Amino acid sequence: MSKKSRKKSPKTLLGQKAAAKPPAKSKTRVGRGRRAAASKALEDATPKPSHKGASKMLRSPDAARAKAAGGKTSAAAPVESIKVGDKAPAFRLPRDGGGSVALSDFSGKKLVLFFYPKADTPGCTREAVDFTRLAGDFAASQTIVLGISADSVKRQETFRDKHKLEVPLISDERHQMLTAYGAWGEKSMYGRTFEGILRTTALIGADGRVARIWRRVKVDGHAEQVLEAARSL
Repeated sequence: MSKKSRKKSPKTLLGQKAAAKPPAKSKTRVGRGRRAAASKALEDATPKPSHKGASKMLRSPDAARAKAAGGKTSAAAPVESIKVGDKAPAFRLPRDGGGSVALSDFSGKKLVLFFYPKADTPGCTREAVDFTRLAGDFAASQTIVLGISADSVKRQETFRDKHKLEVPLISDERHQMLTAYGAWGEKSMYGRTFEGILRTTALIGADGRVARIWRRVKVDGHAEQVLEAARSL
């Protein structure tokens, strides 16, 4: 074969060069890939908020704790399932020290039920201590005082022992009694709404009917106010 015949044509050489050159990567795809990788790296390096802690903060219904944290708590108007003159809703729930407490245990006696948001928080502690301080005066007026929250029995006992409380503490973890007495409803904190305990007190007369109801209770001076109402029955 002659040298002239072995010489490749320009078209053949152009095709071989095109085949040997790897295809160019898309600048758009590469750019997107690098931006996505950088975004993921930044996200991985950013500390995540603790949802468990946030949930706990939002569910903490005690107004004093919210104030200490720099926020405010407000309660929406509860669905008032009971009113003055109604027959007191029956209940039977566990209490500190073991056993249970029922409304029927106090038949023919005056009864104070104070519902507090959470054991061993500032406002709730002051309220329970105030009722304990006046326990002798309530007894003299033939009135029994019970404290109720959604805390477990164990936590109620810890609360009692720590502050030397002398009023029985009831555990309503399922919110049955709280709901029946209108002490469970919508609250708001940090611009978000949630359900929780609304600080409420009910005074039950010896006839088993609701004599007085205090809603959105302010702790300071409240126990004294309830005592005066009990004495007047």
